[in-house]
Amino acid sequence: MTISQTQYDTIIAGAGPVGLFLACELSLAGCSVLVLEQASDPSSPLKRAPFGLRGLSVPTIESLDRRGLLNEIEAYAATRATLGTAHWMKQLRRPGGHFAGIQFFHDRIDTGRWTHRLPSQISNLAAEMAGIEAVLTARAEASGVTVLRGGGVESFTQTDEAVVVQAGGRSFRGRWLVGCDGARSAVRQAAGISFTGTEPEFTGYSVQAELAGADALKPGRQYTAQGMYLFTPPGTVAMADFDGGAFHRSAPITREHVEAVLRRISGTDVTVTKLELATSWTDRAFQASAYRNGRVLLAGDAAHIHSPLGGQGLNLGLGDAMNLGWKLAATIRGDAPAGLLNSYERERHPVGARVLDWSRAQVTLMRPSPGSRALEAIIRDLIETQDGATYFAERVWGVSLRYDLGGNHPLVGYSVPNLVLKDGRCVGSLLRDGKGLLLDFDPGASHQAFACRQSKKISYAATDARDQLGLQTVLVRPDGIIAWASETAADEATISQAMSPWFGD
Repeated sequence: MTISQTQYDTIIAGAGPVGLFLACELSLAGCSVLVLEQASDPSSPLKRAPFGLRGLSVPTIESLDRRGLLNEIEAYAATRATLGTAHWMKQLRRPGGHFAGIQFFHDRIDTGRWTHRLPSQISNLAAEMAGIEAVLTARAEASGVTVLRGGGVESFTQTDEAVVVQAGGRSFRGRWLVGCDGARSAVRQAAGISFTGTEPEFTGYSVQAELAGADALKPGRQYTAQGMYLFTPPGTVAMADFDGGAFHRSAPITREHVEAVLRRISGTDVTVTKLELATSWTDRAFQASAYRNGRVLLAGDAAHIHSPLGGQGLNLGLGDAMNLGWKLAATIRGDAPAGLLNSYERERHPVGARVLDWSRAQVTLMRPSPGSRALEAIIRDLIETQDGATYFAERVWGVSLRYDLGGNHPLVGYSVPNLVLKDGRCVGSLLRDGKGLLLDFDPGASHQAFACRQSKKISYAATDARDQLGLQTVLVRPDGIIAWASETAADEATISQAMSPWFGD
């Protein structure tokens, strides 16, 4: 087998949103990237609404904005009539999300409690997977990323210097390999990284069909003695059949099978006259024991899987990519401080574990049992209170995300608020170059000369802002996380010390 003469800085397995976003991050930092994708054609009806519709969390929206991608995704979403038939759009109150189908509403959420961010900048966005992938593919290819389709990673060998990858009958050489190749990741398996967790309790179905007798089905999410169904007229149905996941991938999904499951769960005589599209899934919740083995790393579903309840899987994976990209790039350039790349797993593994537990908790509430229905009643009461709605919004929207970075300032570890500067720019726009950022709001001091010496690592803005949240000097990592902050004037030695763990000396 002939090895490609080109050695890439990074080879990424998988051209889904996570792999593509990571490729964009690495390319932005000047790294050469090859993306290998098993599927020859990226298009799929499952990537379009209604099944391909994903709610983007606050951290995801902020990440996309910080890289100049948000407007493109919003523009793509605006061209698609993706939300017109959603049952919740007809409600008098504006829903903010749900927990196991139990909705919380904006009129109960107290955004003022989130003192680490500006409440006016909390936003939501729903987008199709197809659109997200299209935008990310265009950005990646425009920035020099090579995307090869029709041959996924099959195996690899690694040394202290490089990784040689076999894919589609060819061999490629890279300095690093990142597995973004899904739940059955060939990269994870070949790396010998264990994947453990909890086995499924149900088989989930997403169905588009023509129905007769559909008037017997109640719109929205319904819990029954046999499971759960979610009906969006005229023919979109999601179901959870608590069979221990036995049917998933065990046999073709036929019209007869879907009809039988729908009748049993709904307790109606509805007839499926035509099955247009159907797929199955489970609530299996597994996580990789490690996110790195030598020169091989994992991100997205290759590192963690769970049920799609609440739609947090895509957001979790994109968060992995944003966290990993700049750290791997610095390692490739050779200017990363000791331990920087290891901080990827240290920061992201707990986030993944927390989301998996969030998914498991929802499954517990969905079980067709008297105990779960009693618990559901309690959660419904709780989620209607201001404290409850605010808590669930904080978790579902990702507002509570904070890394344990040490330090004494309460904003350290949180996403930097998108402060509006005196000249009208927002902080998010200052992170478009993929470098760190030093914000200087101290009118009596300037660190311009210091920032110029560090210009390969950080950008600098000495300005004022409409709302500084009491800050004077702020050091922001390339992923938008506050690494250090001060409410008083800081000298160069202090700032240099704060930079050291993330940017080196």
